[in-house]
Amino acid sequence: MPNPYNLATHNCTSCPELANRRFCRMAPKAMAGVSKFTTFYPKGSLLYVEGETARGVYVLCSGRVKLTTSSAEGRNLILRTAEAGELLGASAVISHREYETSVETVEPCQVNFIRGEDFLNMIANDREAMLSAAHQLSADYFEAQRELRTFGLARTTGEKLARLVLNWCATGEKTPRGVRLKVLMTHEEIAQMIGTTRETVTRLLSDLKKNHLIEVKGSTFLVPSTENLQALVTV
Repeated sequence: MPNPYNLATHNCTSCPELANRRFCRMAPKAMAGVSKFTTFYPKGSLLYVEGETARGVYVLCSGRVKLTTSSAEGRNLILRTAEAGELLGASAVISHREYETSVETVEPCQVNFIRGEDFLNMIANDREAMLSAAHQLSADYFEAQRELRTFGLARTTGEKLARLVLNWCATGEKTPRGVRLKVLMTHEEIAQMIGTTRETVTRLLSDLKKNHLIEVKGSTFLVPSTENLQALVTV
């Protein structure tokens, strides 16, 4: 199926990544009778907005999105980045509430939309679908707990940034020179993740480079020693 963003098209029943996806690891029959609406989104598209009535759930087939929340003053906070295979909006649909976050694509994405009524019927009538949804909600909960520990216990903004980079290192590429990271976030977006300003992030990254704790070339970060970076973390 052609699309305008040169994405590899994923079909639920023949997706090569099926076994690696949180929500999609279910019997194909669970999805067979469900009406899905496949859409391709460019970078910067909003899937749904915080406070909007939950109309259904979104299965992220490819690409990445960021989940954000905002204050009454308009201050934005990035809660986390969701990867391909994740289910979005399920908690709002299950609890019949508004979406609790806004979701925006950070790169071109393929997304399957399932109407709320169809999703609720699916998890009510298929054990594997129900367990897959429960697994996703459980993973979301533990991710929220990890983020709370990462940033809630940090004493300084510098420590928050160090914790964030260390979290990225857990999935980074291990090389003889250290851990290589591909960071596709702007300084403004990093600031929104740790609750500070863009200027502060720029200054803190400069300090980390000056102290040889990280190397930065474009969107590539290299962490020569995670142990040295860990020394900035007090808890």
